[in-house]
Amino acid sequence: MNIVVLCGGLSAERDVSIASGTLVAAALRRRGHKAVLVDLFFGYPHHFQDPSEIFDTVYDDGIATVSENAPDLDAVRASRQQAGDSRMGDNIIEVCRAADIVFMALHGEDGEDGKVQAVFDLAGIRYTGTGPLGSAIAMNKHISTQLFAQNGILTPRGVVLKKGDGFLSDIGFPCVVKPSARGSSVGVSIVQSQSDLKPALEYGFKYDDELIIEQYINGRECSVGVLDGKALPVIEIRPKTGFYDYKNKYQSGLTDEICPADFPPDITKRLQQAAERVYAVLKLEVYARIDFFVDAAGDLWCLEANTLPGLTPVSLLPQEAAAAGMSYEDLCQAIIDHSLKKYGVKS
Repeated sequence: MNIVVLCGGLSAERDVSIASGTLVAAALRRRGHKAVLVDLFFGYPHHFQDPSEIFDTVYDDGIATVSENAPDLDAVRASRQQAGDSRMGDNIIEVCRAADIVFMALHGEDGEDGKVQAVFDLAGIRYTGTGPLGSAIAMNKHISTQLFAQNGILTPRGVVLKKGDGFLSDIGFPCVVKPSARGSSVGVSIVQSQSDLKPALEYGFKYDDELIIEQYINGRECSVGVLDGKALPVIEIRPKTGFYDYKNKYQSGLTDEICPADFPPDITKRLQQAAERVYAVLKLEVYARIDFFVDAAGDLWCLEANTLPGLTPVSLLPQEAAAAGMSYEDLCQAIIDHSLKKYGVKS
């Protein structure tokens, strides 16, 4: 198959996306596909007479690494040669339309929020993963947690704060301050006291105009992948210092990840059932990863759903798939196969 692996973009998770896309493209080539890595923001700068030509050329995609800090997006903007302020680079629609399917390796804004999926639906372009509605719902933590509560899914209590608004809350301390529509723990702080709140808000507002101030849950952090509606093994996340922030997520050796997690069987079953329930409530498709805390009383607190979870060397979903007997290549192929079923196409 001819496959565009779409990554990058103008998101705080840009570097993570490129790392995911680099590994996915290599894995798909090992499976015999013609896969081309394309950056959403920079587009496809190489000359072609016919966009289908690009699948007969192999480019060096580089090495899949993620730095300790989120990228400087102003510097990324300044480095692009294309004129105008479009967040989609040159030739994106043309090369994606020439593919049999686009593997969405995007994370965060302009990808996980459903905008690109909506454009592709209008352009008749096939892509992997959830469509625009489910993506948009899951990306907005305020909306998704409201749906959790309405459907009997336990979730931390929180309030929304928009930039410029005054702040008055009974959430108490400690609490969590996080952007409403971002991922990878970018802009997230755990606030222990009133004196820590102002810098946490300033940090969060660097990445989003809307923040959530949320009840802090003291418990064991874990995540459950869902593939084609069925839960994968549970993975537990234990950062060696601090919390599971951007650095601890993507720098090797800073977090212990146990998969399958050593929860009692009843907790494991409940986590998997809850993940499948969240997947259905948010109208997700193909695959996702659902994040939870399990407190001392055995209550399961759902934090959020990730519709395009990371596929980097330290990402959680590939580890869960491996625990279920799936290689990285198998996982990438399964995502394509289940995605094509949406379009009534066999791989």
